[in-house]
Amino acid sequence: MQHWVIGIAGMSCQGCVKNLTGVLQALPGVSAVTVTLEPAQAEIDFDPDQVTPPQFKAAIEDAGFDVV
Repeated sequence: MQHWVIGIAGMSCQGCVKNLTGVLQALPGVSAVTVTLEPAQAEIDFDPDQVTPPQFKAAIEDAGFDVV
């Protein structure tokens, strides 16, 4: 397992947090996700054999948020 922290811009409420948490948890190989407004970031535990950081970035951007 690997742990990755990524900054996210564009979240304004707990609905955004819930939405993004669901999007990231749906990716294969993700074992844990914590998304927070302050600081605006996601912490992800994942199996690097099943999913990679560029896939997280694409999923975040597809959900309407920006990676910082």
